[in-house]
Formats: sequence, C-alpha cells, structure tokens
Amino acid sequence: MSQLLRDLAELSSAEDFFAYFDLTFDPKVLAVSRLHILKRFHDSLSRVDGLQSLDDPSKRDLYRRQLADAYSEFAAGAAPTAPAFPGLGRMGGGFVALSNVRRSKTAAPESKTSEGAAR
Repeated sequence: MSQLLRDLAELSSAEDFFAYFDLTFDPKVLAVSRLHILKRFHDSLSRVDGLQSLDDPSKRDLYRRQLADAYSEFAAGAAPTAPAFPGLGRMGGGFVALSNVRRSKTAAPESKTSEGAAR
C-alpha cells in the first residue's frame, strides 16, 4: 500500500480530508453537505482512468482537485438536484412514534448495573 493510501486510511472526518489536502472550507457548508461532498469526491475518483498507475504526488494532486471540485459544487449552491443517496428515499420516512416501539419478548432484561449507570 502506498504512503498516500496509508495516510488516507487514517482520516476519519470530512474536516480531516480538507486539512490533509490543505483546502479551506466553510464549516457551515461542510456541516450540511459533508456526506454528499465526500460521495461526489469518491464517485469522481472512480471515473478516473489510469488512477492506479499514477505515482503518489500525482495522485495526491488529483485527489486534491477532485475534493475541491466536489466541495465547490455544494459551496456555490449549484450541486445537482439528484439525490446522492437514492436508497434513502425508498425507506418511507424516518419517523417512528414511540407508541409503535415495543420491547421484544426475547430481549434480555436490563441489568441493575446498567440501570444505575444510566441514571
């Protein structure tokens, strides 16, 4: 594995990626669009022919440009309207009323220690 890939494997947030590639960003844009930006970044890299044959400095430059481009689409408010995660729309909403939540009969009862720790 190349050093670049080892470095990227250590990154855990969108902010980490922007810091690693020395890119400035508006925290408000990132707070709202982080998943969409990172998905756009990933998708754009997957369309690059010959990516694996590039050396680390060339890859790093390309990755930096692709992340900057993905971010700029969302920062400018010109991001496409197609959903980045189309499967989420098929879930039928995210609200579950508390009255619809029931304890499973097979669920283990809570221990006294966990009740005390939760209080």
